[in-house]
Amino acid sequence: MIKKANFKITAAAFGVAVLALALPPQARAAEFSGPQKTELEKIIRDYIVSHPEVLQEAMAELEKRQAAGDAEKHKAAVKSNAQAIFSSPRQVNLGNPQGDVTFVEFFDYNCGYCKRAMMDMFALMKEDPKLKVVLKEFPVLGPGSVEAAQVAIAVNMQDKTGKKYQQFHEKLMGGRGQATKATAMAVAKEIGMDMARIEKDFAGPEVKATLQESFKLAEQLGMNGTPSYVIGDSVIVGAVGLEALREKVNTTRCGKATC
Repeated sequence: MIKKANFKITAAAFGVAVLALALPPQARAAEFSGPQKTELEKIIRDYIVSHPEVLQEAMAELEKRQAAGDAEKHKAAVKSNAQAIFSSPRQVNLGNPQGDVTFVEFFDYNCGYCKRAMMDMFALMKEDPKLKVVLKEFPVLGPGSVEAAQVAIAVNMQDKTGKKYQQFHEKLMGGRGQATKATAMAVAKEIGMDMARIEKDFAGPEVKATLQESFKLAEQLGMNGTPSYVIGDSVIVGAVGLEALREKVNTTRCGKATC
């Protein structure tokens, strides 16, 4: 029987004890009897109550390992989908088409965080002439978002230089209220697009295929919200801010937060 009075548990001993309890029952049977197991569980409980910081440390370590595991999964997903992520004929290309780092953003026109993230993207483009920017429609916030994305794709189909699309994107993303087909069509008309062709392409197979490609990529990359990014072999979910994006671009380019 374990003598509690003589048992001075350390962090290492605690880990061994927890590991022992985590073993399958058949593996533990030869080591601890019923009373021993009860006594050991009481010691562990008392230790946790007296040292709750152990739980915080364990959770921090778990989160660290999960993050590392997610990063490896993301790297593998980026590698296996690299062509569709970085070089799809359906994507929108801005910035330097020959840039040494590609910044890919998945967004929704009705995403408030995306509206703020747009300014981060333009700031990076302005300060970094070697940055290639790829935009992918990822309308996850309802029918209005889907319709706005359909109009946006039709705009891109008319002008592969990206200039008209950038005008459209900035005006619609920066506008007030919900983005819908009506608001998107109004912006397309304002920047001088061929509206008859927009209407024709709106529900066409190329628009549908573009959206399907984006959603498939997002699923493969584990994206569950907007904005989401691919920079180098990293996947970033959420509006992390300009500085974090700049650091990721630099890390991809030169291995450091500042090049």
